[in-house]
Order: sequence, then structure tokens, then C-alpha cells
Amino acid sequence: MEKTTTSHNESLLTPDSEIDSRDLRRRDFLKFAGASAASLAILGLSSCKKDRDDGMDNGGKGLYFGSGDIAILNYAYALEQLEAAFYIQLVNNPYAGMTDMEKAFFTDIRDHEIAHREFFKVALGAKAISSLDLNLSGINFSSRENVLATAKTFEDLGVSAYNGAGWLIKDPNYLLLAGKIVSVEARHAAWVRDMIDNGSFANQEVVDSNGLDVAKSPSVVLSAAAPFIKSKIDVSDLPTY
Repeated sequence: MEKTTTSHNESLLTPDSEIDSRDLRRRDFLKFAGASAASLAILGLSSCKKDRDDGMDNGGKGLYFGSGDIAILNYAYALEQLEAAFYIQLVNNPYAGMTDMEKAFFTDIRDHEIAHREFFKVALGAKAISSLDLNLSGINFSSRENVLATAKTFEDLGVSAYNGAGWLIKDPNYLLLAGKIVSVEARHAAWVRDMIDNGSFANQEVVDSNGLDVAKSPSVVLSAAAPFIKSKIDVSDLPTY
């Protein structure tokens, strides 16, 4: 994967280039998001029906996600932008009393989310939505309780989003990659939940009576994420249910 960069639109964040390069090496396990996987995804995109010339705007309605698999990938990209922004802000502004262990784990999660974000950006190419204008002002980064509660919300939402969108994906290559990413997101969710309440990593809030993770439709997920997204978006052709 090419070196991570941050758009000038992400004004509330420290540029990724200022992140210690030693920390970035922790992302090495995500090699599936490197050259071979990105090439596979790009090849798949080239065979898809073109959604918009610029892949972004739809008659002034907002950032256009596209349709079909392209829309789902942009949907995932939007959520990864949100998660990456949250963890970058958190690591740059740790709450008082954050332990070395907590700092190390949050740094790892930050790096994973940046890798996920950049993977979708590269894979989508010209069809990618632009960097979202995000609103994290309601999060109290000085409060451990509020940070963990927000992290739990984001991670649980992310897992349910991938689970809910999986069956809508037509290209098996995209489905395979989404499955790899959601497995990492589920590990994040499990750790955050245990930091709040030990043993709650797989309680009935997130795992049903059949032993399956909760799944939510794209429309439900975007509604939950809406307070954190200031950009106007157009998801009129995003598959949902």
C-alpha cells in the first residue's frame, strides 16, 4: 500500500504524515489491502457500469455514492473515514490517565482504520467520494468514559454495517475483502466492549440467539452516523432494505 496521506479537507486532524512511522508498521498484517488486492478491486471496478463521470456529485444533491457495488464500497469508505478520524483525534489528544496499554491498542486500531480508509480510496479510484467533512465536536476526548462509549458505538455500528451490506454485494471479490475487514472491526469491537465491561464482548446486544452478529441495513447505519457527517451526501442509488 502506498504511504497514507490526509486530505486538506480534514482540518480537525493531525496529518497522517506526522504519525510515527514505527506505529504505521503495525498495519503490516493488512497486506491484503496492498498492491495485489487493490489491483484485483480496480480490475473489477473497470468492468462495472459507469455511475457518474466524476463519481461524486449528483446535480448538487451532495456527494454521489454511485449505484450497485460502487455505492456499497463508497458506503464502507465513508464509515472508515469516520472511524479513522475518531481514532486519529483520540491518539493525538489522549484522555487523562490513558494507560500505556490503552494508548498502544488505540494506536493499533487507528492504524487499522487508516489502512481500511486508504484501501477503499485506492480501490475506488475516480469513483471514490471525496473526503467527508466530519463533526466530532460532540465527543469529549478528555473523558475516558465518553471515548469508550463512542468507540463502542462506532465499532458496533461498523460491524453491523458490513454484516448488513454483505449480501447486497454482487462481486465475490469485494465480498471476500469486506469479510476480511469486518473480522478486524469485530476484534476492535470486542476489545472496546471488554474495556467498558469485561465479558460483554459477545453479549446479546451484538450476538443473537443463533450465535450470529447483528446486521443493519445501509439506511439504518447511515441514519445512526448522520450526526457525525456534515457533508451532504447522495445515497439515492445505494442498495438497502
